Amino acid sequence: MTYIVNEKCINCRYTDCVEVCPVDCFYIGENTIVIHPDECIDCGVCEPECPAEAIQPDSDMDENLEYWLEINRKFSEIWPNATQKRPPLPDADSLNPAMGYEEDKTNDFSENPGPEE
Repeated sequence: MTYIVNEKCINCRYTDCVEVCPVDCFYIGENTIVIHPDECIDCGVCEPECPAEAIQPDSDMDENLEYWLEINRKFSEIWPNATQKRPPLPDADSLNPAMGYEEDKTNDFSENPGPEE
């Protein structure tokens, strides 16, 4: 089992979840983060920490989450590991689905890696 970061993280990139992860299984992209599904121990401590509500367990699997599982798998192999909390992206609060932002952000996904620690 694993947890999966979905499209709600795009252009927010809060890293509260990174700070609490006991196995450092988060990887950072230019405008989002992902979880390495083979490193995640399914402890669940990250899910309630996400201000954008962008982390879901794979037990919620549907077609959309399957897509994001593959995104998480692919980019966790390429992007730098994230182990420390960083500031969110500049417009994070205004683009946060948990704060009322309703547009799908999938097309805004960037394949570019984020900054190294």
